Amino acid sequence: QVQLVESGGGLVQAGGSLRLSCVAAGRSFYTYTIGWFRRAPGKEREFVGGVSWFNNSTYYGDSGKGRFTISRDNAKNTVYLQMIKLKPEDTAVYNCASTGSVYVSQRGADYDSWGQGTQVTVSS
Repeated sequence: QVQLVESGGGLVQAGGSLRLSCVAAGRSFYTYTIGWFRRAPGKEREFVGGVSWFNNSTYYGDSGKGRFTISRDNAKNTVYLQMIKLKPEDTAVYNCASTGSVYVSQRGADYDSWGQGTQVTVSS
């Protein structure tokens, strides 16, 4: 398992951008698929997207399509979530999670380790 730490959240106006980082401590980061999830107040956790360790392929949930981009830098043990054109409904705690599977799963239960989360607040 790896230990994950998210950063980069904050307060941004609608239409703005943020880049979240998920830094992993541990060996063999390049063998972990990383997923991004978010949870808005009063709502269930939602899959944003993820990147596979196998071929760096990315997959996005409905919430991440079009405005969000996930990338990874194995040399820095980091996965990024670039978010543009942010909307107030993007306000949530964003978590990254890891799994040894080659597949990017939308189910949180398929991930083994989670970061503590970073808050993103989008004002209107």
